[in-house]
Amino acid sequence: MSMSPQPSSVTALSAPGKVLLTGGYLVLDRNYTGTVFALDARIHVVVQQLRRGHRRGPSGSSDAKPALSAEVQPTRPEGEEKETEHTVVVRSPQFVDAVWEYGIQRCENGGGVKVVQKNDGPRNPFVETSLSYALTYISYVADSKDFGSLSVTILADNDYYSETATSRGSASQARGRFVDFGVPLFEAHKTGLGSSAALVTALVSSLVIHRTMQADDLGAGRDKLHNLAQAAHCAAQGKVGSGFDVAAAVYGSCLYKRFSPAILQSVGDVGTPGFEERLFAVVEDADQEHPWDTECVDFGMQLPRGMQMVLCDVECGSQTPSMVKKVLQWRSENQKEADMLWASLQNNNERLRQELKRLAQHPDANTDGEFSDVRTLIGRTRHLIRTMTRRTGVPIEPIVQTELLDNLSEIEGVIGGVVPGAGGYDAIVLLIRDDPTVITRLNERFTNYKSAVEDDFGGKIGNVRLLGVRHGSEGVKNEILEQYAAWI
Repeated sequence: MSMSPQPSSVTALSAPGKVLLTGGYLVLDRNYTGTVFALDARIHVVVQQLRRGHRRGPSGSSDAKPALSAEVQPTRPEGEEKETEHTVVVRSPQFVDAVWEYGIQRCENGGGVKVVQKNDGPRNPFVETSLSYALTYISYVADSKDFGSLSVTILADNDYYSETATSRGSASQARGRFVDFGVPLFEAHKTGLGSSAALVTALVSSLVIHRTMQADDLGAGRDKLHNLAQAAHCAAQGKVGSGFDVAAAVYGSCLYKRFSPAILQSVGDVGTPGFEERLFAVVEDADQEHPWDTECVDFGMQLPRGMQMVLCDVECGSQTPSMVKKVLQWRSENQKEADMLWASLQNNNERLRQELKRLAQHPDANTDGEFSDVRTLIGRTRHLIRTMTRRTGVPIEPIVQTELLDNLSEIEGVIGGVVPGAGGYDAIVLLIRDDPTVITRLNERFTNYKSAVEDDFGGKIGNVRLLGVRHGSEGVKNEILEQYAAWI
């Protein structure tokens, strides 16, 4: 991986969103797998050093001493020990009033480092938890609590959120790659690309790289960054998820088998005695009792030549945690029936993955040019997902999404599509022939598309639009600073 030279006072990284093409719900169980593709839509984080702290080099020796300017150097009576309070200011400038200012506190009895929000306004648990976990790990590794003051800027590629009146306007296009959404963050509608996992991964990775590594150490430190991001993301969302979204954000496209939940259940909360040692053991994979057992293969998995992946936003969201809870409850109450359904899905999903892999490795095997076997296997997966929908009473592929997928699958050049991941009313994913005329036909269909069915779960599909996001196999990576000039 080529690395762009960066000033030591600024670090810029990005991490991708994801599509769980197959394995929704199955991937929660270690007996099953999920095929996850990284996207070319990314969350970007830029860390700037506002006031110098004590930075540790990659060998563990210090490479910078505190350099507080005269105007910020605290005055104190002779003999009194008092530290300058360092802060972290986080901005998400694409949204209105999206600024969080945190004070940094060291907890007693090895409780780690906690950030405490100082300004008014809603909390952001993903930002707050990521900061606390990253700073705790950095402090423990570097044996220093002097971080300096930091400015963090978060920027999202446009397809993470549905369009707003402001983002459609021509004025927002003048600021390069990123648009101004013109609304508060809580009013922005996510399209379901995995923004929280990409954010946590990019944020903890940028902080760790900024304070303890060199930029070109990213590849060697990827496993530790994965472990830290999984721990922070789990804590932020209040549960141990399957982690496929974080894995994709770190490693890129892959076949994923989840880690055992017990690995993270012993970490505990920031501020509890011994938290920093427990977190360090998890990140470094030094816990002999609960070693990391995540399985990822086919890193950087590619789509076959002549095939492309596109996503379509339906401007209607779903609540994944409540859906997952209901599905798992049904499974526990109907174990035999569920095991048969899960096994059928796993078998078909694996056949689909192997067919995509075979075609990627042997492009000439697609003799008809229509990827007919892929089309058939996607159809079988959808049939099984609709069976799961009926039996669980959860809108995994609700009727309005069935109607939309069936409609689009009739278009020449569309191979097939699914409601990815946990399903619901998030963006759908289509596999299509890599041909501009297919995109044209899709956009023509969307112009006047109206749902004609009454949904069985009360959901409604608004305007359907093709997102600009495409398949991208790369995970977390260093970025060039110049592209952020209009936003920092």
